[in-house]
Amino acid sequence: MDIFPVGSRPGKQADAAYFTGTVWQDPVIDAPGPARVMALRVGFEPGARTAWHTHPLGQTLHVLSGVGLVGRRGEAPRMIRAGDTVWIAPGEEHWHGAAPEAGMVHLAIQEKLDGSAATWLDHVSDADYLRAPE
Repeated sequence: MDIFPVGSRPGKQADAAYFTGTVWQDPVIDAPGPARVMALRVGFEPGARTAWHTHPLGQTLHVLSGVGLVGRRGEAPRMIRAGDTVWIAPGEEHWHGAAPEAGMVHLAIQEKLDGSAATWLDHVSDADYLRAPE
């Protein structure tokens, strides 16, 4: 058993290669093998978002605070709010982030397959991000 006291593992600003805007990532768990689960608390400032990406074994997002958007390739984004949970199927091209005028924090939970939890693609265009939500 491992206990990670609060503050013992520093958060970091997310890599601009995979995110637009200011995003902070705080580790929750990156379990050692044979477990595959990893989870992050991710805070998005207004307008910040991920790039398009996929997960080999899917992803669960649980919104902790604020208002956000989640989008699938070729579709209008959908609004998500504190308390909402989103399941994203394996291989589904998607993005997620804060609404244009509100921040959002979510817990992101995914599993690694052969050491990888995500495949990163292109940045989300302003046109895709600002498309009217469903």
